[in-house]
Amino acid sequence: MSRAIRTTVLAVLGLIWLLPVYLLLINASKAPETFTSTESWKPTDFSLFGNIGEAMRLSGLAESVASTLLYAVVSPAIAVLVGAAAGFAIVALKLRHGFAWFVLIFGGTVFPIQMILLPMFDAYSRMSLFDTRFGMIIVYTAISIPFSAFVMRNFFTGIAHSVFEAAVLDGASTWRIFLRVYLPMASSALVAIFILQATFIWNDFLLGLVLSQSDDVRPIVTSLAGMQSTYGGAQMSTVLAGGLLVSLPTVILFLFTQKFFARGLALGQ
Repeated sequence: MSRAIRTTVLAVLGLIWLLPVYLLLINASKAPETFTSTESWKPTDFSLFGNIGEAMRLSGLAESVASTLLYAVVSPAIAVLVGAAAGFAIVALKLRHGFAWFVLIFGGTVFPIQMILLPMFDAYSRMSLFDTRFGMIIVYTAISIPFSAFVMRNFFTGIAHSVFEAAVLDGASTWRIFLRVYLPMASSALVAIFILQATFIWNDFLLGLVLSQSDDVRPIVTSLAGMQSTYGGAQMSTVLAGGLLVSLPTVILFLFTQKFFARGLALGQ
């Protein structure tokens, strides 16, 4: 009986969770002239591909995809390596005042990002980093490092220090131990961190809005939001079709890596 109740509750919760997806698909598929907010629950016609094409034309999504893909791959990759190196130094090398260094690195997540947007914008303007891909890679890498260091420190804490000592006795250098021993052992955690940070960067709106303005530099979500502005001129069904298109890469990523992702998070706890 308890199993049946549990299954029923999970099914109901699943339907509630999927309800917004249903509304998105139905309304993104409606032609702009047939879309009405009073009949958002009812499917009428199917103009999804036409709406997607119009969304790409109005918002410059095609130009933003390449830049966003660059940010979502390069920045998390750098952050994962830096975070792993920090965790390795604190745990395996027993860095002096290691916990203080860890608190300093993780302290980057204490203050809301909205508090530093104005000084960041001013600094980027003075250093000619505003509206550049290099500048966006820098900021996305910086905000991804604290979480990476946090997870990797926790992961490396679970590895016996005798592993490091045995490698030292075998004559391995510190870098060789890090690259050949610790990183392969942490592959699941590294992938989990990469997926989380890549998803965050792909879905970022605020940093892209403040630190970029060109279609070939700003992130894809920022470009999509421009469709709803006074000068965007896009109908709601077109905007929803663009949102559906933007959401697909992260959904596909999680579907294909969910087992690896779940295993990595469990190992990082």
